[in-house]
Amino acid sequence: MQRRRGTAIAAVLAAVALLAAAAPAGADGPRASHPPQPTAPEPPAGLLAALERDLGLTTAQATARLANEYRASHTEPLLRAELGADFAGAWAEGPDARLVVATTEADAVPTIEAAGADAELVDRALVELEATKAALDAAAAHATVATPVWYVDVASNSVVLRAHDDAAARELVAAAGLAAGDVRVLPTDETPRPLYDLRGGEAYYINNAGRCSVGFSVTRAGTPGFATAGHCGRTGASTQGHNRVAQGTFQGSVFPGRDMAWVAVNGNWTPTPQVASSPAAVAGSTQGVVGASICRSGSTTGWHCGQIQQHNTSVTYPEGTITGVTRTSVCAEPGDSGGSYISGSQAQGVTSGGSGNCRTGGTTYHQPINPLLAQFGLTLVTTGGGENPGEPGEPGEPGGSWTLGTTYQAGDTVTYGGATYRCPGCCSTSGRRTSTAVTTWPVTATGGTSSPTRRARSPWRPS
Repeated sequence: MQRRRGTAIAAVLAAVALLAAAAPAGADGPRASHPPQPTAPEPPAGLLAALERDLGLTTAQATARLANEYRASHTEPLLRAELGADFAGAWAEGPDARLVVATTEADAVPTIEAAGADAELVDRALVELEATKAALDAAAAHATVATPVWYVDVASNSVVLRAHDDAAARELVAAAGLAAGDVRVLPTDETPRPLYDLRGGEAYYINNAGRCSVGFSVTRAGTPGFATAGHCGRTGASTQGHNRVAQGTFQGSVFPGRDMAWVAVNGNWTPTPQVASSPAAVAGSTQGVVGASICRSGSTTGWHCGQIQQHNTSVTYPEGTITGVTRTSVCAEPGDSGGSYISGSQAQGVTSGGSGNCRTGGTTYHQPINPLLAQFGLTLVTTGGGENPGEPGEPGEPGGSWTLGTTYQAGDTVTYGGATYRCPGCCSTSGRRTSTAVTTWPVTATGGTSSPTRRARSPWRPS
């Protein structure tokens, strides 16, 4: 990647300063103004302690980092929509998690800076990088354990393929119809595998045998349950709780391809927004940016933290390739599968698999929670009750996967009031639209605002 932050951006900012001095207010400024930054909720003391331990931070640094990451998770989707085809990715950088937004267009720098983020000029837009990764995904049948992982690395403005040997990497790249220069091949010692455990233990058991971990409490049309990993059990499999008491049944399961499932529980089990073995409680499911801190709770290793490394990663297990997972530096071990990933108070996903362990460190992958909710029409149980509020002045309509505190991206689908909707752009319940051609309703569902409906003003489309 050609990094041009120094001279090019300095020149752009100097030119912008001259224009601003000479032009009427708003004439040549950023493409749109942005609302005040939201205030992060107070983090629990246990979460701060885990961040201090695993990321080597002081209490003040951990507190500042969480606040910056919370703001970044709201700013990034606004800029993604506003920059459109010029957007090249975003990530949190440095111990204070400063938001950096990449773009291929120098004219977009003032817009990024006005939103409180650092700008970086790069050569390849995110849509180009994602198209390259999609070509690798389409060739996944040629992937083996020698080419276990590939993803878009926004910080290096490249598509990365991690491989055990160059020959296997070249074969996969060629099968995808790509040139050698389209993909950056890096060596790896990763051997990812699903993190289930047939030795038994706590958390929950599948058919009185394998053990996995509960992800997040959910409901569907009033039926309580929990989200977990698809490789933990197939549809129809029975579950028993950590106390070996009958618990529920897998209602839906996808693996490989994705790694998602949900279990409906019986009346002996009450869903809560709490995350087991951790101090965190779930308030929503806004996705954190690359570089943000993230913590995981699992029945084998408990509470551990790290950082988000890449979204939309593809990983090949012995059972097959799964796509759309998030890569992190959090450790995990067998039995942690299905467990919760959370950033601050925001649910991120359920443990899929990984390499390494919590003694020497490792890399893990989680199935993002929002696609899982949309797949099965689930509602996340949160500290706000997990209810879908409905339009102002209208009664709420419980059930469905549309959830408060959630950022939705283009192509995401939600269920609400018995109907399914698709978001054509980055969507928010604020009702605000940016000045670009990309529809941006709603960006973040934060409460007290509207829900997706069939009204003409809503860009959500019935699916």
